[in-house]
Amino acid sequence: MPVSSEANLSDLILVPNQATLSQLEQVWRQTGSVRLADSAHQGIAESAARIHAAANGSVPVYGVNTGFGKLASVRIAAEDTATLQRNLILSHCCGVGEPVEAQTVRLILVLKLLSLGRGASGVRPQIIALLQDMLARGVLPVIPSQGSVGASGDLAPLAHMAAVVIGEGRAVLDGSEMSGAKAGLSPVTLAAKEGLALINGTQVSTAFALVGLFQAFAAARAALVTSALSTDAIMGSTAPFLDEIHQLRGHRGQIVAARAIRDLMAGSEIRESHREGDARVQDPYCIRCQPQVTGACIDLLWQAARTLQIEANAATDNPLVLVQTDQIVSGGNFHAEPVAFAADQIALAIAEMGAIAQRRVALMVDPTLSHDLPPFLTPDPGLNSGLMIAEVTSAALMSENKHLANPCSTDSTPTSANQEDHVSMAAHGARRLLRMNANLSQILGIEAICAAAGVEFRAPLTTSAPLRAVIARLRAHVPALDQDRYLAPDLAEAARLVREDVLTGAVPGDLLAEVHP
Repeated sequence: MPVSSEANLSDLILVPNQATLSQLEQVWRQTGSVRLADSAHQGIAESAARIHAAANGSVPVYGVNTGFGKLASVRIAAEDTATLQRNLILSHCCGVGEPVEAQTVRLILVLKLLSLGRGASGVRPQIIALLQDMLARGVLPVIPSQGSVGASGDLAPLAHMAAVVIGEGRAVLDGSEMSGAKAGLSPVTLAAKEGLALINGTQVSTAFALVGLFQAFAAARAALVTSALSTDAIMGSTAPFLDEIHQLRGHRGQIVAARAIRDLMAGSEIRESHREGDARVQDPYCIRCQPQVTGACIDLLWQAARTLQIEANAATDNPLVLVQTDQIVSGGNFHAEPVAFAADQIALAIAEMGAIAQRRVALMVDPTLSHDLPPFLTPDPGLNSGLMIAEVTSAALMSENKHLANPCSTDSTPTSANQEDHVSMAAHGARRLLRMNANLSQILGIEAICAAAGVEFRAPLTTSAPLRAVIARLRAHVPALDQDRYLAPDLAEAARLVREDVLTGAVPGDLLAEVHP
């Protein structure tokens, strides 16, 4: 959904290790201030004190009084600590590509706060306060979208975020881009490990994956609505949606999907008109197996959601301060393999929801399969081509998503002179979800247009009350296609209605209430 200037957060308070996906979606969809609960401050201060002591000690501690990566054996003098951390940030600002969308940058900042708030990163309270101030005032770093391989953290993009903290880099404030030095902040001089803590984490990968997840759940809700419309449009049977069938298998997503389609179609005159005397024995799989396919996709999304909620609350930099045992230890929590797997799962779900929806579109425009609907859903076929090429477009998008769904998590390559010899590729694996969801929303928008036309051709028989409300909502934005016209704006508008939950908002909320992260 779009960001509303009237829907601002009112000082959202997050407890590290307890932030919910609902809160994180709120952060992404809205604007306003976000801060950590007071209960986090003691742990933050204690870990910072231990890092300060280590920086002035004689024992080598990675990233505190040593160089980084392959240069970890190089000792750094205490008086060079600030220079070391500043150089780290500036040298790692190697991101390329289009800037990350503003609301996703907000989510990145909040995820970094949650990670630092675990009290294991050794940053001073001043760093927390500055990140919170950036959120409250709307100072958003310009973060290039490419450059992370998803291990040793999202180093390059997070360095661009950290650059603004030290008065460097670029930032956006009130819609205007400016240097980080002119954004009205009070930049800090980084103490020991603070630069490393800011860039060594999975927050960019996780933010992209979360946005992909939120969008995919919106698409899943829309897919249930458009598939119910399509079923009525081709006068399909609701017998395959009986609860007893799905209880016998037991998958939660399948049970939820079947129930939603049943409830959406309840009371349809079209459905009642062909219960008896219909010569067709079974519908094609794209109608009959909707709960099995869309339900399995929803199950995948739920599984990814569990992973991403854990990751959003995790401490993912290196080394970590174990306050309880007074240790500073090197580990590998920066490796984003869980996020990469979650992104691959979401990608599979997106691709499959689009694949089966596209087959329903193909079914409706084909007069040999659509049970007496006019060819290409136009009242005057031949003179008019109707929705012929809209279906072709849906096929193109389906194919593109199939290609994009190929796994990214299996594509490791050694980096940093073989010190970082296995990486997750989580960042671009998650970023592709935005493109895939855009394609899926367009496929479902085309399905909504086709299905609404198919239902309207069944007049005087009517569909169910919830689906009539969906058609009315669609028709408020996309008129019926009585004769050929320039269709691209209609397709774009239908995709927006899907993407922003406008169509699903026309049905009673309880029908789709379970389909959320």
